[in-house]
Amino acid sequence: MKPAVQDSHHHSAIADFFQRSDRTKTARLLLDYDGTLAPFQTDRYKAYPYPGIIPILDRIIQTGRTKLSIVSGRPIKEIQSLLNPLQKFEVWGAHGLEHVSAGGVYERASIDPEVLSILQQAEDWLHQSDLLSIAEIKPGGIAVHWRGLAPTEAEDILSRIQKGWSRFNEVPGIKLLLFDGGIELRTTHPDKGDAIDAILVDTDPTAAVAFLGDDLTDEDAFRVLSKRGLSILVRSEYRETIANVWLRTPHQLIEFLSLWAERLA
Repeated sequence: MKPAVQDSHHHSAIADFFQRSDRTKTARLLLDYDGTLAPFQTDRYKAYPYPGIIPILDRIIQTGRTKLSIVSGRPIKEIQSLLNPLQKFEVWGAHGLEHVSAGGVYERASIDPEVLSILQQAEDWLHQSDLLSIAEIKPGGIAVHWRGLAPTEAEDILSRIQKGWSRFNEVPGIKLLLFDGGIELRTTHPDKGDAIDAILVDTDPTAAVAFLGDDLTDEDAFRVLSKRGLSILVRSEYRETIANVWLRTPHQLIEFLSLWAERLA
């Protein structure tokens, strides 16, 4: 779907979604965090949500009709801190490796020991290459961030990492993926699609379901949701996607969430 015809398609798809949701008793709102609910920041610990987002999400939760889930590459504790004081929502962190229910029950998937060994080798290489200071060690993965650096410096870091980590790229159970502002080496599963799968198993088949995300890691979630709910790309600029709808940040995102709070109250 090209941007030139996106607005009419966007309005039609969203109108159809809410019209169908009027006939459902429950709903699931699934949201990525960085780039979706919050703008990217050089200091990732200060990537707070767009103004007005938390009150709208709180209204949605308080209606009692919608279950809210955050599905993010970040660890759970970071999501909870950045969305404070929001409560009564579940989080799938580290691309689904971690899970905490709305009631506070925490679970973590096991990781193959061979995968853990590869990640340790990758971390050791970063240390030897003086790149550990810009790396984030996560459950099941290592992300290297270059947001805020000069383009030439970022390109140099990417080239070095792709060369240094190339021996891990074809190892079963491991994948190397680019994201907006960095690169990550991580366990192949779970991914965000696996998290959506798990959510749908626990969801009323008649419930209205939508997932909103921005980057390439969200395509796994869009793919799983394609025949079950509304998948929405949230970005200031369009990119190729299998999502049903494109919303620009932050205004169209806020309009959509406000409409959700109103229609699914």
